[in-house]
Amino acid sequence: MQKTFTTGITRRSILKTTATAALITAVRTAFPSGAFAATAAPEVTGAKLGFIALTDAAPLIVAKEKGLFEKHGMPDVEVLKQASWGATRDNLVLGGASNGIDGAHILTPMPYLMHTGKVTQNNQPVPMAILARLNYDSQGISVAKEYAETGVQLDASKLEAAFEKKKAEGGEIKAAMTFPGGTHDLWLRYWLAAGGIDPDKDVSTIVVPPPQMVANMKVGNMDVFCVGEPWNEQLVNQGIGFTATTTGELWKGHPEKALGMRAAWIEANPNAAKALLMAVMEAQQWCDSMDNKEEMSTILGKRQWFNVPPKDVLGRLKGDINYGNGRVANGTDLQMKFWAGGVSYPFKSHDTWFLAENIRWGKFTPDTDIKGLVDTVNREDIWREAARDLGVAAADIPATSSRGKETFFDGKVFDPENPSAYLDSLAIKAAS
Repeated sequence: MQKTFTTGITRRSILKTTATAALITAVRTAFPSGAFAATAAPEVTGAKLGFIALTDAAPLIVAKEKGLFEKHGMPDVEVLKQASWGATRDNLVLGGASNGIDGAHILTPMPYLMHTGKVTQNNQPVPMAILARLNYDSQGISVAKEYAETGVQLDASKLEAAFEKKKAEGGEIKAAMTFPGGTHDLWLRYWLAAGGIDPDKDVSTIVVPPPQMVANMKVGNMDVFCVGEPWNEQLVNQGIGFTATTTGELWKGHPEKALGMRAAWIEANPNAAKALLMAVMEAQQWCDSMDNKEEMSTILGKRQWFNVPPKDVLGRLKGDINYGNGRVANGTDLQMKFWAGGVSYPFKSHDTWFLAENIRWGKFTPDTDIKGLVDTVNREDIWREAARDLGVAAADIPATSSRGKETFFDGKVFDPENPSAYLDSLAIKAAS
């Protein structure tokens, strides 16, 4: 593949100039910001970004569809579908220069797991960075139809008797998530453990790529799964199962996906990294507007992105939740959030929680230097620079890198200044 740098002129780049200029003019009209002129030119005009078919990849997809990468001087950005989080990891290990990818829509803990070599071949660390949070809320924990009579919702303990009965009859309880140590793994484990079900002893956790969840539950390969949208909504629309709870009900306003990049790419291309980030931040603002949800669902539903009916995306994107068990809630504030309220800013306190939870379940050792690791991987400093150049209002830029104490549905409180106290308060954990 031809690589076009800002210092090189190719026949292809000359042919593209007129079209790109026209597109940039159109985009500037739709997204009036002086950012393009205020920032030093990117070192390269492209990057390879991975995404999984999940609604929270929308900022990358919208930035591509709406010409925002072009607006910020990077017309050659590719947004490439990944088959699974494992494939995302493997392609990040390769890097864009070796037919992999440079960055991705990613589960927030994954850059930490990769940076420390916890999930890479031969435990080889791959230096990573988090540039932004992509969204809050709107993942789901869904259950097979056979458990409808348990009445399970937020309280997972209602599944305990049914699980025990199935095991006594020789069955196996399979709980599916998308990547060990990732967000869906942690939401599922938190929910089960809060209900007295040990995710390491009472069920078998299995890994299933997000787009394959519904098909696998349809053929009985799992009893419960945790995944992002649109797959919980599609499950309900197809009458295969129901949603016990959305993750926003576990922890209101919780962080979810991130924009992760290889640290080496950022180091080599600091202006390009900021330009990419600015394009994604503008896309997040567009995604956050209720006025754009229908168009957004149509875009995401396209064959090259999700290849699903837009209705599978739209409902929960707007906060309208058909749980699939007779419970319907319209106009909730549980919709996916992309910008307002500091969503895009990568709070270090949130990354601290993800690391603490991965200590809880044995992915990291109890003596892990959480603060040191977060300070290395979390590049909120770049986000602040991008926000300044983008002209983001001061009121929309968090004053500190901590959102403070967080309270969960079961009354547990996480103080980012004292992760050990939080871990000590939890009854079920592998770390004990």
